[in-house]
Amino acid sequence: EPSDLLPEAHSLDVLFEDDHLLVVNKPPAMTVNPAAGRRSGTLVNALLHHCDSLSGINGVLRPGIVHRLDKDTSGLLVVAKDDAAHRGLAAQIQARTAERLYVAFVWGHFGKGTGRIEAPIGRHPGDRKRMAVTGRSSRAAVTRFSVEARFDFLSRLAVQLETGRTHQIRVHLSHAGHPVFGDPTY
Repeated sequence: EPSDLLPEAHSLDVLFEDDHLLVVNKPPAMTVNPAAGRRSGTLVNALLHHCDSLSGINGVLRPGIVHRLDKDTSGLLVVAKDDAAHRGLAAQIQARTAERLYVAFVWGHFGKGTGRIEAPIGRHPGDRKRMAVTGRSSRAAVTRFSVEARFDFLSRLAVQLETGRTHQIRVHLSHAGHPVFGDPTY
């Protein structure tokens, strides 16, 4: 299926690039891929301008996208330029040999220095734009964390995902009573 997405010149913070993949630092407030209501201004639009080719495995709306970050989350994304690299990266994520590490500042202090949150995530029953820990139409989700620092009313956590659900870190930490600092949604 041909793509109707337009390449757009945006400043990209590329930390690594070769013939098969690139690592880009996604800024906050940038959506990763086009979706309903947003066909421009995304990381994909910028990648289409930057790269001659991207993997087509994820379809015309997500060329090269192997994993995503929430719109308001900044961080590194690995982008596949060809299908072989995409399959390899996806296999590493599925086998959990590729490590995804996040840093989150959360409200309050956890009682212990490390922990594991295992709670199913699905659509929030009253707000379709949000996710929630719920038993209705949910999928298994596991988040591991360790406290790196404690401040007066905040903690800095290192967070690792065993699964990759929409808004997983934000939902799990809020469910645990320690929402992400500055997150207006959860």
